[in-house]
Amino acid sequence: MAVVSRENHTAILELRSTALTLIAVLLKTTDLDALAAELAQRASLMPGLFDHEPVAVDLSRVREQAAPIDFAALLALLRRHRMVPLAVRGGSDEQMAAAFAAGLVPAPESGRPLREPPPPVERIVEVPVEVQVPVEVQLPPPPPLVVDKPLRSGQQIYADEGRDLIMLGLVSHGAEVIADGHVHVYAPLRGRAIAGAKGNVDARIFTTLMQAELLSIAGVHRTTEELPAGVAGRAAMVRLAFDSLHIEALEGGA
Repeated sequence: MAVVSRENHTAILELRSTALTLIAVLLKTTDLDALAAELAQRASLMPGLFDHEPVAVDLSRVREQAAPIDFAALLALLRRHRMVPLAVRGGSDEQMAAAFAAGLVPAPESGRPLREPPPPVERIVEVPVEVQVPVEVQLPPPPPLVVDKPLRSGQQIYADEGRDLIMLGLVSHGAEVIADGHVHVYAPLRGRAIAGAKGNVDARIFTTLMQAELLSIAGVHRTTEELPAGVAGRAAMVRLAFDSLHIEALEGGA
């Protein structure tokens, strides 16, 4: 018969007391759908928050509710979010009995408190905002005002709104042609011609026969007594340069 010496026997198992810190899952509702939505939101804000953490279910806030708790579904929900449910506390007698039947053990009601889970971290998400930048649209210039009749003394024609004025007939002495843009007189110009009436310094005056009483561009005036030699009675152009009017004969004029 084999003899076993107790003096040489080595124990392969030891039992020691230890303290285990648990996260308390404090239920405020027995609605498992609402709990599932809350856990999903917290997991999205802090991935890995419940990574194999042992937890104790705290029923102190729902112990007065009459609706029974489906502990099998509750434990499956907690495990789905990588928690390890071990204990339960704070419930009514019926709730605690159902929790024990589902495999939970009683958690201490006093002594070292259970560790509360950290609050969710607020995540700031930057949302791109489309900023509408105004774009300046260049509108086409307005069409010119075309007059095909002679202009008698005392009459006046004005092409406003930035338009040019085109005269196909005589502009008599004492008549006046005005335009915000250019003035074109394809006939004798004997009256007064005013271009750039609203300050357009790039406006010009054209005529096939220069005999004007007065010429003006953007408020700068000149009379016929000041016409340069070789311009009177010929095709000519008037332009503004360095705050003075320049009158030039055009090639091919009479």
